[in-house]
Amino acid sequence: MTNADQDINSLLELCRTGSRNAQFEVYNRYYKPMFNTALRIVKDSHWAEDIMQESFLKAFTKLDSFKGEVTFGAWLKKIVVNHSIDNYKKINKHDVDPLDNVLYKVPDDNSSEESAIDFRDMKVQQVLAAIQSLKENYRIALTLLFIEGYDQEEIGEIMGITAGNTRTTISRAKESLLKKLME
Repeated sequence: MTNADQDINSLLELCRTGSRNAQFEVYNRYYKPMFNTALRIVKDSHWAEDIMQESFLKAFTKLDSFKGEVTFGAWLKKIVVNHSIDNYKKINKHDVDPLDNVLYKVPDDNSSEESAIDFRDMKVQQVLAAIQSLKENYRIALTLLFIEGYDQEEIGEIMGITAGNTRTTISRAKESLLKKLME
């Protein structure tokens, strides 16, 4: 166990006893990456700030359910991602069709246009901007896959869709992203 792991575990023990100073220290260590995670999903800084605050509150009240099977940061990030997606869906439920109504199974086709783009000349901001301009389910799927590092099974769980629909969504999202990048 590294010193950082020991340090966060000590802080978490203090948080479990109700130490406000320990909670503040944990918050200070994790608020920036958690805010950025929420912002990438909801695309509004005020909304992301609220979601992050609520996620920390939930994490501190549910700290007894943290078993240490993953790092605290990964556990907290999952809370933030789930809370962000839930809130995004609630706010936009009238604007977007449910994912299961939009998706249908398509066989995987590995003959994509990926080779037509030279990504070496691309700037990260260009790719991020292109991802942000995708429709909601594509943007969320690619954000979870490429930026947050979730695998397809986890993405399906988070988005509440089947494994087949997850593969289809990711495949179509990649195609859509490539088209935007080629424009």
